[in-house]
Amino acid sequence: MASLRLLLLVTLIILLLSSSVMAAKTRHFKWEVEYIHWSPDGEESVVMGINGQFPGPTIRARAGDIIAVELTNKLHTEGVVIHWHGIRQIGTPWADGTAAISQCAINAGETFVYRFKVDKAGTYFYHGHYGMQRSAGLYGSLIVDVAQGEREPFHYDGEFNLLLSDWWHIGSHEQEVDLSSNPLRWIGEPQTLLINGRGQYNCSMAAQFSNPRLPQCMIRGGEQYASQILRVRPNKTYRLRLASTTALASLNLAIGGHKMVVVEADGNYVQPFSVQDMDIYSGESYSILFTTDQDPSKNYWISTSVRGREPKTPQGLTLLNYLPNSASKFPTLPPPIAPLWNDYNHSKSFSNKILALMGSPKPSPQYHRRIILLNTQNKIDGYTKWAINNVSLVLPTTPYLGSIRYGINNAFDTRPPPDNFPMDYDVMKQAPNSNATYGNGVYMLKFNTTIDIILQNANALAKDASEIHPWHLHGHDFWVLGYGEGKFSEKDVKKFNLKNPPLRNTVVIFPYGWTALRFVTDNPGVWAFHCHIEPHLHMGMGVIFAEGVHLVKKVPKEALACGLTGKMLMTNKHN
Repeated sequence: MASLRLLLLVTLIILLLSSSVMAAKTRHFKWEVEYIHWSPDGEESVVMGINGQFPGPTIRARAGDIIAVELTNKLHTEGVVIHWHGIRQIGTPWADGTAAISQCAINAGETFVYRFKVDKAGTYFYHGHYGMQRSAGLYGSLIVDVAQGEREPFHYDGEFNLLLSDWWHIGSHEQEVDLSSNPLRWIGEPQTLLINGRGQYNCSMAAQFSNPRLPQCMIRGGEQYASQILRVRPNKTYRLRLASTTALASLNLAIGGHKMVVVEADGNYVQPFSVQDMDIYSGESYSILFTTDQDPSKNYWISTSVRGREPKTPQGLTLLNYLPNSASKFPTLPPPIAPLWNDYNHSKSFSNKILALMGSPKPSPQYHRRIILLNTQNKIDGYTKWAINNVSLVLPTTPYLGSIRYGINNAFDTRPPPDNFPMDYDVMKQAPNSNATYGNGVYMLKFNTTIDIILQNANALAKDASEIHPWHLHGHDFWVLGYGEGKFSEKDVKKFNLKNPPLRNTVVIFPYGWTALRFVTDNPGVWAFHCHIEPHLHMGMGVIFAEGVHLVKKVPKEALACGLTGKMLMTNKHN
């Protein structure tokens, strides 16, 4: 009898293991990236589309699945890459999709296969990471559901997904030239805020409430810029997945008359908390729950508004349509009024409410290395640039992953970038700095160690100006240990939250403040860490981390067929 029970137990284990293996799938996609004519906001523009659509197709998978995207570049005159934002690329650093860092840009007419595992459920997205192609519209959603047989730690009756972005009427190439000019030609504020690639320019769905007054948008529903309406049933709970791929704008989102309960941030569960409105910065993603418990005879506004910059862009709007009401029945109340653009206390209050769900991984109480990164705006040879510890990032022609993996000399600046900045620097005062230089050195991090990063904000070149910067780390999640005012000092360490800090991949530094992060160097590769505001990265606001590169297994030759690694491969001396 005992042997029979043992046999049954072994059989059950084998069945469970085989079913989990069978549940994981390889999901194949065949994409062509090209420029297309499109009307994101009613004004026809040239946008970057995938398979003839904008935004690009939504990828949906389950945790544990393999994604295989066969990407063909149909742009004719420029390269392309795609970054899978929030996917850690464990074991596949070459698939991170960062030009000159993890791979060569895919040349016009060529095809490259991204193949990687999505190891964790959550709300993610993808976007271009070459030049300013994200500003050109190269982005889409990537949703990872829990593995087969697993459950989310919350219940909902239905689900929606909103990808938030901003839009200009001058193209990304012109923006690049403007930002690289002497003197700087600032690109200005976006013309439109888009929700799932749709917005309205020079008209409003809420025209009667607009200030200044705009004409009523005459939308029939089939237009490319017609809002995607969220249709709901009364007395149900819905999950709303949110991701921001904005090039510049920090946003505030609200649903008229409805409370929102935040349950996920950047693919990590958080302690649920309720808000009337929420900030979302470029590179961040969230899941919120809301219940349709308002008057079922009405419809309600969903609005996005600019934060952290004086708004010169109208709200983005769509409708929460309570069925069976007609979607043409506009709300009787105005759209939600956003907090004042510079009410940073409101923003900080929201950020400080984000805490890890009980049972989430906790950080080590100790760190091995601390790097303090000072964000400054500088003049270099008359050009306006952003710099980190006085170094403005200019990427090399050979991808770091290949040059470090194969020990190629002279591929990048071998001088280590500084771990700190001069302690007498006053972060509160305008400080034009003639010592800033261009550079592409790498922070070489010891493998399997704990690293603390202190992001330190300072005054920009304009008088009394310090900007919001959302920073994104590739290849990792990090713990957000805390935020503070002014210049970071050793006494601030006692304020760190080591009990339940949230795990994120993107975090904000507020004006004249600091943000503390901790992460573990457990993912062999070369990883970008940068401001997710597209113009700021273009102007040099980023650094490069490398860890355990000697442990990286065979990198596809197609990823390294340029620069010095391309020459190396031509000799056929390396496999």
